Amino acid sequence: MLADVERRGACFCPSPSPYPAPMPSRQMTSALKGEKHIVSKKPLHNSVNQQKLDNGCQPQEAKSMGRRRGRARGKAAGRQVKLEAEAGLEKGAPPVSSKGIVFCRRPGFGQEGTRCIVKANHFLAELPDKDLNQYDVTIIPEVSCRSMNRAIIAELVRLYRETELGTRLPAYDGRKSLYTAGSLPFNSKEFIIRLVEDDDGMGVTREKEYRVGIKFVARADLHHLRQFIAGQQTDAPREALQVLDIVLRELSNQRYISVGRCFYSPDIRKPQRLGDGLQSWCGFYQSIRPTQMGLSLNIDPSSTAFIDPLPVIEFVAQVLGKDVLSRPLSDADRIKIKKALRGVKVEVTHRGNVRRKYRVSGLTLQPTHELIFPIDDQMNMKSVVEYFKEMYGFTIQYAHLPCLQVGNQKKANYLPMEACKIVEGQRYTKRLNEKQITSLLKVTCQRPRDQEIDILQTVRQNAYGHDPYAKEFGINISEKLTSVEARVLPAPWLKYNDTGKEKECLPQVGQWNMMNKKVINGCTVNYWACINFSRSVQENTARSFCQELAQMCQVSGMEFDHEPVIPIYSARPDQVEKALRHVYNAATNKLKGKELELLIAILPDNNGSLYGDLKRICETDLGLISQCCLTKHVFKISKQYLANVSLKINVKMGGRNTVLLDAISWRIPLVSDIPTIIFGADVTHPETGEDSSPSIAAVVASQDWPEVTKYAGLVCAQAHRQELIQDLFKTWHDPQRGTVTGGMIRELLISFRKATGQKPLRIIFYRDGVSEGQFYQVLLYELDAIRKACASLEPNYQPPVTFVVVQKRHHTRLFANNHKDRSSTDKSGNILPGTVVDTKICHPAEFDFYLCSHAGIQGTSRPAHYHVLWDENNFTADEMQTLTNNLCYTYARCTRSVSIVPPAYYAHLAAFRARFYMDPEVSENPSRSMHQTNGSSVKPLPALKDKVKRVMFYC
Repeated sequence: MLADVERRGACFCPSPSPYPAPMPSRQMTSALKGEKHIVSKKPLHNSVNQQKLDNGCQPQEAKSMGRRRGRARGKAAGRQVKLEAEAGLEKGAPPVSSKGIVFCRRPGFGQEGTRCIVKANHFLAELPDKDLNQYDVTIIPEVSCRSMNRAIIAELVRLYRETELGTRLPAYDGRKSLYTAGSLPFNSKEFIIRLVEDDDGMGVTREKEYRVGIKFVARADLHHLRQFIAGQQTDAPREALQVLDIVLRELSNQRYISVGRCFYSPDIRKPQRLGDGLQSWCGFYQSIRPTQMGLSLNIDPSSTAFIDPLPVIEFVAQVLGKDVLSRPLSDADRIKIKKALRGVKVEVTHRGNVRRKYRVSGLTLQPTHELIFPIDDQMNMKSVVEYFKEMYGFTIQYAHLPCLQVGNQKKANYLPMEACKIVEGQRYTKRLNEKQITSLLKVTCQRPRDQEIDILQTVRQNAYGHDPYAKEFGINISEKLTSVEARVLPAPWLKYNDTGKEKECLPQVGQWNMMNKKVINGCTVNYWACINFSRSVQENTARSFCQELAQMCQVSGMEFDHEPVIPIYSARPDQVEKALRHVYNAATNKLKGKELELLIAILPDNNGSLYGDLKRICETDLGLISQCCLTKHVFKISKQYLANVSLKINVKMGGRNTVLLDAISWRIPLVSDIPTIIFGADVTHPETGEDSSPSIAAVVASQDWPEVTKYAGLVCAQAHRQELIQDLFKTWHDPQRGTVTGGMIRELLISFRKATGQKPLRIIFYRDGVSEGQFYQVLLYELDAIRKACASLEPNYQPPVTFVVVQKRHHTRLFANNHKDRSSTDKSGNILPGTVVDTKICHPAEFDFYLCSHAGIQGTSRPAHYHVLWDENNFTADEMQTLTNNLCYTYARCTRSVSIVPPAYYAHLAAFRARFYMDPEVSENPSRSMHQTNGSSVKPLPALKDKVKRVMFYC
């Protein structure tokens, strides 16, 4: 967890800053007094602009920097968003409703860059003129299965559409709501529906009766939707959008298997084997969204893993990777199979046309030939082998294998594996192994031209023009990709050290290299050691590799001693802690008071938990920076690999690789004029199936100004799948010291002050990993935490905040207008790095844009989506887009521009790293060693050592 920073011991000391406190409308007195208000009801203003009003003059410090910020920005200030209501937002309390806040409005459209046309996988949808009506559906007896609900309503529509329903064709959400275009002839009515059902596959049919009630609820207002699309209304009419979405999904729901917003079928494209009993199914994502051009249907290819509908014995053989017909299963094999089959639906194959389905609950301990069960109340026993022979005339051939246990656990129900087949259409929800991931990526990885063709083919296959539901509701879908005007922003000039041959560099198509260049600020590594955990790497090979790496570090501009402090130490992977402590202590003893600075570790290519254990011990226990290298790279030394590793070592040791030329020339709008701190934040959640593991939050913040290149990082554990970052700001009561304040924002602000000698007068906060439905919650909670953290450092200290959400998990793709025009694409056929779109397919009124900041390597590039939710700094579209694009060239780990802004990327890396810090025993048994945090039981992460958290340890 975070090192606790006491409010009294580490506060911002008042300094003779030319920036007086902002006007009282932005004061956070409630944060100081412990009240529950997020901010005042008055509008928030840019602090610098406000001073001009208060003082009647321009701040002197900004003047002395020769900045252009002195010009008035009245128009920009006029678009400033406001908090319109107070929010009772204490830690753990539910956020206020969406009615209490208005997101930042678009300040205008960007003009910078070379104009071009791109195509987007958005298809124009014409709004219907008809009234949309919602009806409540009740089915008695209640049915929990959505497919059964759909079958009941489908039968009702078949029987009564031409009569009682007045020829209407309703769309149904599978639960409680039914929608029609125009009114039904009644407000409320009950129907009796009889369905002939197969009794769970036993071959015995029976008729079941359902009472279905349909009652009018509301009319969806399309007028508000039209106003929203025109930018004349702030709140999206979600009800109307939901109706249209359900209508357009109705036919696909009947044809395909739906998973979230995606549809899959083995008929769309032939399934591909992924290994271990899995196969990939192809499908498509579909969503209707309001955009500047009107309603847009977003279609994107999708693939996911399904369980291969194999005979169970074949499935078992694939999972175990060996023949199972001739020899019994070991205990380990049985456990592996039980895990793979639990919850899977199977159907019997030994009864001809009777294909009864069961869900597997377990596996028998004994082989089939040893299994007996009672056949009556007198406890007369019969063997499974005899029973199947007598009852079905089925001879069990592989009686050495265990039986599947199915159905109710209380009553033994055994099925021989050879009499069962896996039911088709079951999605695999557990974690894929490396081999399966690789196979799935091969299926999904499509060149841009192929993906564009695939999308158009999906739209044609779906035939929205002939969709009876779309026709009923008057929705017309275009079959053409949307052409959008885009701009390609220029790459920024990068500054390297003046001692190199090339002092400045202009990247070409998103990439460059380190030839003839030296890092701008090289670190010094005098004391280092190496541990070799790989049996196949001999000592002389390891020594040669380390010398080559040291040489590359020197060539790159670092001071790096050629010899390790102690000889290279070889150790077994299962003795990682012992080995680390031995090397650390041996080096410390030899250095006599000086500290070991860097550890180089050579790991086996497949190292299990070794990497994570090493990082945890080094970063939370020993306070030691480490660089891991895999065996394959040690044997096959590549100059490019060594150059990349040297870049990582430099930033881990506190150096800088490169900076933006505009940054050190004081030319970045709204960054260079006053001390500015840039934050990145992310939360990573446990994988599907892990029901109790905590989520990990990470926050990084720039520690240099004006360069904004070095980022310190902090991490914390929080409640399972909690998206709001709980430890941004926190207070607690200490018996001796009274109320103590701390948290990640506060600690990073103090760290910035110590590193630069100045307090941040502007905050830019890039927040990763937030879905659209969480925008309000995250903004309200986390902006409030930023406010409180600032106020806790100094009375009236409230620097203006810009809060930007970064999204990669969206489904918008951008394609070159002409794939044959090589000047408009990179080598992979993707659009050029720097391509930005803020028109047509973007939000009707809010400040968002798509930016493809990276060059593609393989497959189709996914642009990042940036949504500015809150902006007190009054960025123009060009300023925000250019800053974001330019920052993408400062990523420390490679000489390429990256796909998302580096602070968000670093936060993701830090959160991923912190998962290794969790105690393995606690992650397996979460009830142990927990304490209450914000109402949830979470074991805190071990604290990062001070030496580690000051540098970019996560790189």
